Amino acid sequence: MRRVKGLSLAAAVLAVPAVLVTAGQAAAAPADKPQVLSSWTQTSAASYNAWAAARANPSAWSAYAFDWSTDYCSKSPDNPLGFPFKNACARHDFGYRNHKAAGIFPANKARIDSAFYEDLKRVCSGYGAVKKASCNGTAWTYYQAVKNLGS
Repeated sequence: MRRVKGLSLAAAVLAVPAVLVTAGQAAAAPADKPQVLSSWTQTSAASYNAWAAARANPSAWSAYAFDWSTDYCSKSPDNPLGFPFKNACARHDFGYRNHKAAGIFPANKARIDSAFYEDLKRVCSGYGAVKKASCNGTAWTYYQAVKNLGS
């Protein structure tokens, strides 16, 4: 039998699957990935703030292999009428993309859409009465679009 650097060919061939399994295990996401994903897509301001902090330092979460990509508010303006909805849209994209990748999107879509609406309303809360009403109306329109058309 032929020897490969001190190993027989048979031993070398049998070692390859063990190396692949070890590499695959090292690449596996942490077991709490679903819980982290869920915690960052809730309706609360605390959930939004935790996601925003993680988004500012994605390398700290690299083991989780989250998809941080975004097209922000897709084909709608990111800042309609001057209201800064861009970050709310980014978190909404994060929720959709990562729940789809995990195969758990349909069961979580309504919550992700509701979190988006709450994020938009938090943006609106900083305005005075007239501008706040306009912002809330725009937020409602954006929410209805994702609720009814988002996939």
